[in-house]
Amino acid sequence: MSASAPVPVPVDETAPIELSIVMPCLNESETLATCIRHALTFLATSGVVGEVIIADNGSTDGSQQIALDEGARVVNVPEKGYGAALIGGIAAAHGTYVAMGDADDSYDFEGPGPFVDELRKGADLVMGNRFRGGIEPGAMPPLHKYLGNPVLSLVGRLFFNAPVKDFHCGLRAFRRDSITALSLRTTGMEFASEMVVKASLSGLHIVEVPTTLRKDGRSRPPHLRSWRDGWRHLRFLMLYSPRWVFFYPGLLLTALGLIATAVLLAGPVSIGEFGLDIGTMLYAAAIAVVGYLSRAVLPAVEGLCPA
Repeated sequence: MSASAPVPVPVDETAPIELSIVMPCLNESETLATCIRHALTFLATSGVVGEVIIADNGSTDGSQQIALDEGARVVNVPEKGYGAALIGGIAAAHGTYVAMGDADDSYDFEGPGPFVDELRKGADLVMGNRFRGGIEPGAMPPLHKYLGNPVLSLVGRLFFNAPVKDFHCGLRAFRRDSITALSLRTTGMEFASEMVVKASLSGLHIVEVPTTLRKDGRSRPPHLRSWRDGWRHLRFLMLYSPRWVFFYPGLLLTALGLIATAVLLAGPVSIGEFGLDIGTMLYAAAIAVVGYLSRAVLPAVEGLCPA
């Protein structure tokens, strides 16, 4: 062993597993071995008692055998989807804590130390923040970097008061019992949002740590579909925040409708070449009614999706 090589820390193999590192996998033969080796190196050098779990989602490129050869445990998840694979992998984990990350070599699996430190201090969910840690050139498409992630993260903070500035970072760690108690169930990419939203609504302790994102090592396109999956994330955020979908827009419409109706009751109003009269007042009254009804819907849906 060279002088610069990391020295493994002796680990009591009979001790309970503290950390399960779960990677969802669908045809990741190009990068899977590298990710597993990095994760095992972290466990060996940090002294953390852990395991590596590959939640395979029906790979046809030999990923399962690669994982077994590298010393990981393979969990076959027949239901398709990013969220479905992670739910299956988390359910099979033995660790007190779980760290999850993509198996495309875009995240540093030798660097979960800060995540584990925060969990040991009492955090329930530790999110990586790629914007604080650094995004290598070409690692994130401009559409995601400047529009998708910032906007969806802002919506998430606004709707749910979540202390998270990178809602969709794929590298995160959490207490397994805290997250499984949330009964996460979305099977697609919106699983990332569901975890943060439900953790926030349940009052779990959430912190962020900087992490880096590098260009993945795959030669094929990613599974992520920008517009489709972005809409699924936004739709989920809206469904779980009825106040922002019904109450606040309804309040605004009611106010605008009542103000316009009150102004037009005094008589027609001219704005340049345009005249506002009884027809406009009827539309304004209708807007006020629609706004009121939108606000009235809130009690019926708030119990289902509280925000």
